[in-house]
Amino acid sequence: MSKKFERRISELVRTCLSTLIETRLKDPRVAGVTVTDVEVTPDTRLARVYYSLIGDDEAKRQATLGLESAAGWLRRELGTFLRTRNTPELIFIFDESLERGERMSQLLDSLQDQSSGHASANSQLGADSADKQS
Repeated sequence: MSKKFERRISELVRTCLSTLIETRLKDPRVAGVTVTDVEVTPDTRLARVYYSLIGDDEAKRQATLGLESAAGWLRRELGTFLRTRNTPELIFIFDESLERGERMSQLLDSLQDQSSGHASANSQLGADSADKQS
């Protein structure tokens, strides 16, 4: 199948799963889960669903358990929406890219704060030395 078809099906699966998880899934363990990406195989038999969640390790573990237990129901609901020959089996994978991005942002902010602190200290030193020369 074409890459265009794979991308289109992946996007349909992502939007449908996002809607199902947010609105119809009643499991409190999956509250706050965001579907970030979906990769569907060319034969549409398998879908890797990448998700993220802000929380501690226990919340992530509970969300994983909740998604795995709801996989059959989500697949059935997805099948009624997609109407493709095969409804993909759902494999849930935690997406750590958002956490890495947040960590990098924090590191860059701290470096910027440090460099601005050094700049203000240097300008203060320059002003002190100018006062002494006068």
